[in-house]
Amino acid sequence: MDLGVILGDVHSTLSPREHLDGLLRQVEAAQRNGVRYIVMGHHYIYGNLRWLQPIPTLARIAAELDPGVKIGTMVVQVPLFHPVALAEELATLDILTRGNLIVGAGAGYRREEFAAFGVDFDRRFAMMDEALQIIRLMWTQDEVDFHGRFWRLDRVKTHIRPWQDPHPPIWIGALKDSGVRRSARLGDAWPVTPETRTDDMHRMFGVYAAARHKHGRPPVARHPLRREIVPGATTEDAFRRFESMARERLLAYAQRELDTRDATALTERFRQVAAAEAIVGTPDDCLGQLRALAAQVPVDPVIVRAQWPDMTADDVVAYLDDLGRDIVPGMREIVSIDARTMVAPSAMASTSPTGEVR
Repeated sequence: MDLGVILGDVHSTLSPREHLDGLLRQVEAAQRNGVRYIVMGHHYIYGNLRWLQPIPTLARIAAELDPGVKIGTMVVQVPLFHPVALAEELATLDILTRGNLIVGAGAGYRREEFAAFGVDFDRRFAMMDEALQIIRLMWTQDEVDFHGRFWRLDRVKTHIRPWQDPHPPIWIGALKDSGVRRSARLGDAWPVTPETRTDDMHRMFGVYAAARHKHGRPPVARHPLRREIVPGATTEDAFRRFESMARERLLAYAQRELDTRDATALTERFRQVAAAEAIVGTPDDCLGQLRALAAQVPVDPVIVRAQWPDMTADDVVAYLDDLGRDIVPGMREIVSIDARTMVAPSAMASTSPTGEVR
């Protein structure tokens, strides 16, 4: 099982120089400690926090990559781009990374971002569906003819193909069953959110497998998982560490438009929420939880967030050093189950509930 790191936001009071220096220190420490995936999210107009734009930032980080380290978006908000522009920018990034790019794609969830771009928030899923179709065509065809609901291309000649053949893997984010079906139809893996419970994961992987089968697409063995891993000398130390790292940021997420977390629970029962959403404890405890998870659901890599807004660059490096010393060697010995050995798609297809994806 591999470890990945997702790069995040910082307070806007941090100078651009300090931001860049800290980012590069984090990338160096991550790779030195055995991290094999470095990914980055995507937001605009983020208030008193600075979120660097992922495509140019990842292009800069590509110059620092060790052999075999993957880099990616997780996830880029597809409806906020013209699909031709996004296809060409991502194909360029794949070339700059020598074919080590993973494209994580999503529909977005913050209305204010869509309002700023003049994009209809309620059409974002339909727009993403159509855009991903165009992007695949731009990556694989010499000439694209496409007449859709939102975009029209008349015999457009393509000129930038990705390094990877036929294209970089596409991870499509989703929170509910309808989105998981979309991910299965249009993408190559489903990146699981940290708040998704293990029993829900197991069922939703069945939904994914059934949709792949329905559309005649090959099964996917394993999927990436966003989940924090926080080791400490004692269990109490580990929970204190996680609370100091993440509590305020998780509260901010709960108070935004992403309604997958309960702000009251985070305030009054943080440890209970953390135990359900994160892997926290002594190094042996953390590895035990990872082994138990890998025996139940087909996840790999596990992607953590090393840097939270209130952490210093030294804090981030110390955390990554702890993972590299105490967690990564043990993770490499863990092999997650293969999704192809789970419940048959036909059995899951008749029992999967539907729901609006967010």
